[in-house]
Amino acid sequence: MLLSGNPTFSDSMELPQSSIPFDAETAIDHELMVKIGNGDHAAFRSLVERHQNALVGTVTKMLGNDSDSEDIAQQVFIRVWKHAKRYKPDNKFTTYLYTIARNLVYNESRRRSRKKTTSSDQLSDDHHLQFPDDANREPDNNLLEAELQNAIDAAIQKLPENQRMAVVLRRYENVPYEEIAVILDTSVPSVKSLLFRARTTLREHLAKYLED
Repeated sequence: MLLSGNPTFSDSMELPQSSIPFDAETAIDHELMVKIGNGDHAAFRSLVERHQNALVGTVTKMLGNDSDSEDIAQQVFIRVWKHAKRYKPDNKFTTYLYTIARNLVYNESRRRSRKKTTSSDQLSDDHHLQFPDDANREPDNNLLEAELQNAIDAAIQKLPENQRMAVVLRRYENVPYEEIAVILDTSVPSVKSLLFRARTTLREHLAKYLED
């Protein structure tokens, strides 16, 4: 559980209306947000439990596999709590959630860039798999798959912010183009263009694995 006790403070979030169709899960989220707006802590815990794993996973993919991901995710939920009274169910709740996450992740990425405390190369080196120094031994499939996933993660880290967010939301969370467009405050054609450019860059970075 990311949060315990009474949540406090932070920024507001306004989203444009969209034509994204709602489903039963969205209806549950909207009902919980009404209760949270009335100060219902049990509803807030339920909402966190519903979305924390996906949110932490998305933040981790955006920032790299590090301990800051849960802290950022907690900040996202704190903002959800504080502004629940002003929440308008014009979009899916996940659109609202990931828009808040986008802003916090971008701020953290820029802070890191200024301080130069984290780099994609360092992350890649930290998670590089060392195979036994034995020319006669073939690495097993699990090691090869893990090495490929690490290479993919490192390549994603090198993408521009909007391309990275679009790829992470689409690839790992299967978010529809229309929802990604609202999260990134752009159009569906722009999202498709971002994904096309990102995939082209990723193929270039991962060429040796694709050839194998």
